[in-house]
Amino acid sequence: MQKPYVFQEIPTRRPNTPLLDRIDSPAQLRLLNDSELLRLAHELRAFLLFSVGQTGGHFGAGLGVVELTIALHFIFNTPEDRLVWDVGHQAYPHKILTGRREQMSTIRQKDGLAAFPNRDESPYDTFGVGHSSTSISAALGMAIAARMQEKPRKSIAVIGDGAMTAGMAFEALNHAADTGTDLLVILNDNDMSISHNVGGLSNYFAKILASKTYNSVRDSGKRVLQSTPGLMELARKTEEHFKGMVAPGTLFEELGFNYIGPIDGHDLPLLVETLGNIKELSGPQFLHVVTQKGKGFAPAESDPIGYHAINKIEPKPKVQDTQPPAAKKLKYSNVFGQWLCDMAAADDRLVGITPAMCEGSDLLAFSNQYPERYYDVAIAEQHAVTLAAGLACDEAKPVVAIYSTFLQRAYDQLIHDVAIQNLDVLFAIDRAGLVGEDGPTHAGSFDLTFLRCIPNMVIMAPSDENETRKLLSTGYHHQGPSAVRYPRGSGPGSEIEDSLEAVEIGKARWIRQGKKVAILAFGTLLETVKPIAETNNYTLLDMRFVKPLDAEAILNCAGQHDLLVTLEENSIHGGAGSGVVELLTQSAVSIPTLLLGLPDQFIEHGKPAELHAEVGLDTAGIAESIAQRLELLGMTPDKTGTLD
Repeated sequence: MQKPYVFQEIPTRRPNTPLLDRIDSPAQLRLLNDSELLRLAHELRAFLLFSVGQTGGHFGAGLGVVELTIALHFIFNTPEDRLVWDVGHQAYPHKILTGRREQMSTIRQKDGLAAFPNRDESPYDTFGVGHSSTSISAALGMAIAARMQEKPRKSIAVIGDGAMTAGMAFEALNHAADTGTDLLVILNDNDMSISHNVGGLSNYFAKILASKTYNSVRDSGKRVLQSTPGLMELARKTEEHFKGMVAPGTLFEELGFNYIGPIDGHDLPLLVETLGNIKELSGPQFLHVVTQKGKGFAPAESDPIGYHAINKIEPKPKVQDTQPPAAKKLKYSNVFGQWLCDMAAADDRLVGITPAMCEGSDLLAFSNQYPERYYDVAIAEQHAVTLAAGLACDEAKPVVAIYSTFLQRAYDQLIHDVAIQNLDVLFAIDRAGLVGEDGPTHAGSFDLTFLRCIPNMVIMAPSDENETRKLLSTGYHHQGPSAVRYPRGSGPGSEIEDSLEAVEIGKARWIRQGKKVAILAFGTLLETVKPIAETNNYTLLDMRFVKPLDAEAILNCAGQHDLLVTLEENSIHGGAGSGVVELLTQSAVSIPTLLLGLPDQFIEHGKPAELHAEVGLDTAGIAESIAQRLELLGMTPDKTGTLD
């Protein structure tokens, strides 16, 4: 059996040659000596700082796992040994060391590297991630498969302390111990949220607990005491109490894991030695490492939230080219954040809930002004929704601020705990539609589809900032479950009224009256289609409500036009357009329809404008789709843009 690796200081070879330039795979990494590994960590951190500065992207988490990434690929035989990164925010160093260094300039760009591990991108990306807390379940599945195939490969899950708050992580831990498979779970604790007990003593005990000698004695003792249950239980309790004095791992021990740590996640020699020891152990192992998010870059170390991800760093303009900065448009999340504070001032029953999306959903001001009515439940979407249901049962007015892609994780709670009971919960759904560079794991492509089929729901899709505020108020005042979905980023810059009054539920806005073609726009694509309606004298409606639909307006349009066009930034299948067709069918109305929305495929990453053009939801694409349908119907626009 291979001996555990012991880190030793060895003189560095070829000191003037950048080591990182020679590393195109972990196999080359494993040829480095100990001093070179330390040097590689410095080079990798510097390259990460440079490359993310050129492209933008997730930043702080990657800086925090440089040493851990090197140690994992050095000790384990990846990709044969399966390495699963939870969420994937921290996977940039992993990408750099696994043959994608030269492609890092394309990350998050259309047709470039994905923002997260992706099975189609590299064999080293063993599992596609993006949502939190999936790594332990996936790695456990891989460990069970290895045992079924009688293969000696290892399975490792790296999960953060934030992701460990989710119920799914503990469900997987509970099952893993029952299977007894060779699984290593590494807790990357970068917020000191579990334990502050890091230092020489804890590092020393971690070495002991991971050592082959200790674990051999431990296993031998179990065999000897197996026939004497009383002594066996006494020994187990003694070991548990010993570990409890030096490490915070009692919980994981109770779940059936051999807990090791916490250790310094930036001490590369310690990581290599500890992982080398753990590699020789069988059964479920749990290694707790403490890291610093943003390690090596002072601004990110002092502001880990602000530097979680960064935009591309642009050069400062020359003095003579400097123009007064343009006023920043409000983002849709800012509109929600201000509305929430205003409504909370008007109604002391309001409670704000978010599953770890305080900054992203712009709840910071609310959390400061109304801390007693603010609940960040961590990465626990299911709990967030049922918590809201419980509040609504006793006359509170909960508002759940959540991203569209994460609401998918609480679908059962949405149906069973809120909708069936017709409870008064407002869902403020951010990041609806194509979010851009984060790709399909974060796109809000399906919320209109999966919400529309649920009884009792009122579903709204505002077209601009002012409509967002109006419809949030409408949903809040409605007695029953409601949802307002809005996209990432800023809108057209509409003037926002101060009112907190509701609009009439189920009533659309007529933007313009035209002929031949009626466009029914659901959401913020209204601005995109306005020029088409104006140029061609088409009728245009801002539908506002996906459920209930404005049946009167739709049937009116059907009776006065030759073609109905529905437009939404949601999957065509089962979305708002499908609802319009269902209404027409139920009303025995026959009229040609054109449903425009997201196609039946996962849309990869890129800038939103690029993706809209790719799927035909930019102005040119929409105009072309309408023209093609008119041509099919024998109605071709003339050169002036009016219809023949």
